Amino acid sequence: MTRKYFGTDGIRGIANSAITPEVAIRTAQATGIIFQRGEHRHRAVIGKDTRLSGYMIENALVSGFTSVGVDVLLLGPIPTPAVAMLTHSMRADVGVMISASHNPYEDNGIKLFGPDGFKLPDEIETKIEALMDHPVQLKLSKPGDLGRAMRVDGDRARYIEFAKRTLPRNFSLEGLRIVVDCANGAAYKVAPEALWELGAEVVPIGVDPDGFNINREVGSTAPAALIKKVREVRADIGIALDGDADRVIIVDESGKIVDGDQLLAAIAKSWKEEGRLSQPGIVATVMSNLGLEHYLEGLGLALARTPVGDRYVLEHMREKGFNVGGEQSGHIILSDYSTTGDGLVAALQILAIVKNQDKPVSRVCKLFESLPQITQNVRFKPGQPLDESAVARAAREGRTALGQDGRLIVRPSGTEPVIRVMAEAADADLAASVVAGVCAALSALAKEAAQAGAD
Repeated sequence: MTRKYFGTDGIRGIANSAITPEVAIRTAQATGIIFQRGEHRHRAVIGKDTRLSGYMIENALVSGFTSVGVDVLLLGPIPTPAVAMLTHSMRADVGVMISASHNPYEDNGIKLFGPDGFKLPDEIETKIEALMDHPVQLKLSKPGDLGRAMRVDGDRARYIEFAKRTLPRNFSLEGLRIVVDCANGAAYKVAPEALWELGAEVVPIGVDPDGFNINREVGSTAPAALIKKVREVRADIGIALDGDADRVIIVDESGKIVDGDQLLAAIAKSWKEEGRLSQPGIVATVMSNLGLEHYLEGLGLALARTPVGDRYVLEHMREKGFNVGGEQSGHIILSDYSTTGDGLVAALQILAIVKNQDKPVSRVCKLFESLPQITQNVRFKPGQPLDESAVARAAREGRTALGQDGRLIVRPSGTEPVIRVMAEAADADLAASVVAGVCAALSALAKEAAQAGAD
């Protein structure tokens, strides 16, 4: 079933176009009504990243929640995992993060968490959508029952202490020089502070948000600035978060990127040796590299795959009892500590492994050779079917060419109006050729659809 508002990670789109004050108000009203259970005063916590549009959306959400009798606690700029943690810790009925994650400042989004700190399942999001499209069913409060809104002090300090407590007692990062890139986003204060309190020499970049520069040439999706700074200051490690700090990538001492697959391998190996894995394996998505799967097999561990999206990784982890999962993009979920991806907590676990092994990051986090992966996006109208004969034929031919030692993934993005095509094979030229063939078929189909619409 195609949904109108929610994608794979909440509601997301261009601010004041797809994400308007009206959409935010109706989202808050519908969510507030659905999560009113019992006679207690209900409350929502709201955090945000550093986008200019965050002010507009925050005020609209406050109006929506208070109009249905829900009190609001405003956290200000703070990472998505902090919102998830504080929703549960502060006994709120619902948590909201205003962010479009790694997208540019023009975009924004609304991520929702239940009282347990977990992202909402599809069925709850579907109920919220139904109420949003039928405002006559929204039960507004009487004047005396309206909610109140207030700013919260100390929320960043609470999150920093939470993150530090994921490490052994008296653990220290003393002796490590760390460059941390906060993407001019939600973690621009908490990440450098947490690392400094743990004893590291911290070189922060991407910590000067102005409302427009979130993810611009900084952060986990633009690591060039981090690589340059690591080499410039001869750091031991570089850490790059994205705009809402729920994902992380690492740069080693030589300036080479360590992606989420390598981080998962390092954590899985360490936790297996320490007897900390709750199951003999980890969870990742269909996009994770075959090299990771083969490496885990050598350790006697399984790799369970899910559709793309950290929420699906987490759902499988909860269902099957895994405590390590994540995505190649750097969403790392460690369910012993967090209910969602947490870039800072994942980085701290890697730093703990580096300190315990007393080896360079390049040796700790380079555990397998990745197979070449070629990925290309094709602009495509959302909801348009993909089983047209030309596209299906190109995909079949591509999979035949790749054989059993390669993979082809064709999937709609949950956050952008594009189709993502990824081929993986030992032969990079073969993978590129397969991707080109499928993309050509998709582009032709999209052009035909556009012409038909014009007619």
